[in-house]
Amino acid sequence: MTFLDPIYGLFLLLLIVGYWHPALGGGRDRYQLGIVLGASLLFYSLLQIQYVPLMVVLVVLNFYLGRLMARQTGRGLHPQYAQLSNEEWDDLQRLWMGRMLQILIVGIVLNVLFLGGFKYLALVTDGLAQVVAWPWLTQQNSGLLKHFLIPLGISFFTFENIAYLVDVYRGAPAAESLLEFGAYKFFFPKLISGPITRFHPFISQFKEQQQPNVEQFTEGLWLFASGAIKKALIADPLGMFVDLCFGNMARAGSVDLWLAVLAYGLQLYFDFSGYVDMARGSALFLGFKLPENFNFPYFTTSIASFWRRWHITLGDWLRNYLYFPLGGSRQSLARTCFNLWFIMFIAGIWHIDANKGTAWGYLIWGILHGVALIAHRLTDVAAKHNPNWADWWVSLPGTMVAWLVTQLFVFMSWVFFRLPDLAESSWVVTHLFGVKGDVQFSQKVYAEALGLARIDLVWLMVLVVLMTAIAYLIQRGLQLQLNWHLKLLLVPLCFLAVWLLAPEGGTQYIYFDF
Repeated sequence: MTFLDPIYGLFLLLLIVGYWHPALGGGRDRYQLGIVLGASLLFYSLLQIQYVPLMVVLVVLNFYLGRLMARQTGRGLHPQYAQLSNEEWDDLQRLWMGRMLQILIVGIVLNVLFLGGFKYLALVTDGLAQVVAWPWLTQQNSGLLKHFLIPLGISFFTFENIAYLVDVYRGAPAAESLLEFGAYKFFFPKLISGPITRFHPFISQFKEQQQPNVEQFTEGLWLFASGAIKKALIADPLGMFVDLCFGNMARAGSVDLWLAVLAYGLQLYFDFSGYVDMARGSALFLGFKLPENFNFPYFTTSIASFWRRWHITLGDWLRNYLYFPLGGSRQSLARTCFNLWFIMFIAGIWHIDANKGTAWGYLIWGILHGVALIAHRLTDVAAKHNPNWADWWVSLPGTMVAWLVTQLFVFMSWVFFRLPDLAESSWVVTHLFGVKGDVQFSQKVYAEALGLARIDLVWLMVLVVLMTAIAYLIQRGLQLQLNWHLKLLLVPLCFLAVWLLAPEGGTQYIYFDF
């Protein structure tokens, strides 16, 4: 069951009615948490029921690790501790912090081992099989890659666990009840592909929420409807072309490959941002505001700005729980550059998908973005010592050049993301110029499969970009938003368009793989 399945609409409707039932009395909080947890477990069970017990064990483990850390803070101390001298109190504080750090390290290691065991076991055994050249191991590994399933949402699930433990270590209160923590961890809108949400803002919303009014329900409908448009009417049709082109790239020409690169960049954005919009809309029906995850990233003029507006919650996680602990930008320029490169190296490792076998393209993608962030930092430092250069970058020609360079780099790096097998991605990169496509390729892909001429596809992609640019200018430039009355009128039209125009079957959400 996914967001665009009709059964999901019935599931969500029944949940909303049960969650806000007016007859609920004094036990409302526990009832609402219980119904959210039960519905979320049902949602996950319909996707991968075999992993539910394992995910429950992880929730219980992290809950009690957080409680164990909280006990080391000295809350509820015996009155005798009030008689301690300042030196004795400092020693006791250091003892507590040392114990908390030990628990934190154990928790992080366990969560990372859990994530790594599922995501990278097949790749490790594949590498080992190639090194030792044992036919038996090669055969076993081939079967493992073929049948091995990674739990859906494992990466986001693990990142939230680590964030929770670090927040408790830094002084945030531990979850008061397992029901609270379980409802947060399994909350179905964000469970599979985020957005990454921290425990304390989430549970604070629950404790302060009131029954949504018409405007809030309308906003939820609008988010869901716009997300459905992005996924079903933009991402999926683009994905059909991308799959056809990269699936037959030996017969494609340079123009076709360029179109596929651009189409994939658009597909990835509309697929993932569409999912997040539908997740945020679903959450709003239950009174929760999940964080935004995208803010027009393809209109940024630097790679640093791109990462502040693309997959925002992942970027925040990398900054708060990796970049800043490494020293951030508070140390030397060389150390700052290393930190920037390292976090993107980790991001590349995280994206590696064992189900795709040879997937080192994700690592190349991360390394390239790390190098780009270093280049941006060095350029920024140089511009501070050269006022004329700094002034040029903020001029209209400089802004246009910065945007073009940034987006050209971003879209080119997506090649390694879409084709993580380095043999395939390298082939595409080396055939982007001077290659004439097979005539039969154009006939099969454009005319027969898509029912379009190549130029028609170009104009459709231009139209998508122009519509996104208009939305960007209205929302960020003019700071205007549609009122809820107009949104309510447009919602049925959006759903009707999806019903009538969406291609049959559709495609799986891209970030389900991570």
